[in-house]
Amino acid sequence: MKIDWKGVYPAVSTQFRQDQSIDLDATQTVIDNQIKDGVNGIICLGTVGENCALYPEEKRQVLQAAKEVVNGRVPLIAGTAESITTAAVDYMQDAYKIGIDGCMVMPAMVYRTSENETLEYYRTLAEATPEMPIMIYNNPVAYGVDVNLDIMAKLAEFESIVAIKESTTDTRRITELYNKFDDRFTVFSGVDDIALESLMLGATGWISGLTNAFPEESVAIYKLANQGRYVEALEIYRWFLPLLRLDTIPTLVQCIKLAEQVCGRGSEQVRAPRQLLQGEERQQVIQMVEHALETRLDLSKYNL
Repeated sequence: MKIDWKGVYPAVSTQFRQDQSIDLDATQTVIDNQIKDGVNGIICLGTVGENCALYPEEKRQVLQAAKEVVNGRVPLIAGTAESITTAAVDYMQDAYKIGIDGCMVMPAMVYRTSENETLEYYRTLAEATPEMPIMIYNNPVAYGVDVNLDIMAKLAEFESIVAIKESTTDTRRITELYNKFDDRFTVFSGVDDIALESLMLGATGWISGLTNAFPEESVAIYKLANQGRYVEALEIYRWFLPLLRLDTIPTLVQCIKLAEQVCGRGSEQVRAPRQLLQGEERQQVIQMVEHALETRLDLSKYNL
């Protein structure tokens, strides 16, 4: 499928049973419901998908299950998070064979690569998988590596590198990307609690964690912003913001999956070393989600 790099792409959760085995059927249900609720694409095995908690073969199984349920309805993007360059190449080549439409590629994991090492990592992947569209995942806050403008300028020669998920938390970077590259790269907002600001500055997509719990509101924010109806988008965004903040804390995966569970959209089960939220933190998240459900806006009034 040719990817239209626009819209809301949830980083969907991977569903686990209580024994921490992967529940592929439940994972497919999560994905199917997101598509039915209007999202524009699916990110499988991103951070919320617990990519780094899966064995290599399990990752392939999840991608295959995702491919089956998506069935060409929307673009399907595979999160790529490996610590060895050759492992990333193997994974991306396998993803292409499965029929995945593109890869969202984090810098090499664990080791914090230098600027030159980061460049060579992405260059090697682009050369080894020229048929696979690549979205750079830039998250220096979480991973300590900034895929900066100088690196992006050198990667611009590769036609397969087409997009960037910008998670610096600094909205100035979006303007800097457009000033330097015009529309060479499609820019996605990668931080939930600056999503609307990013869309207003020209980001054409939003890769979101809390969309797992509230997809319809996420899509409404995007559509309104895309139509320049910022006052109306802001109304939903302000309602959503307390939950969107959960995307920026260390326990974001547990928080998002608990929100899914409270909303009846999935299970909070995570795989160790992650543990379920406990005590006051757990109650705070539950109360936030329940309050959001109680004060949910009537989206029909926006005539989207």
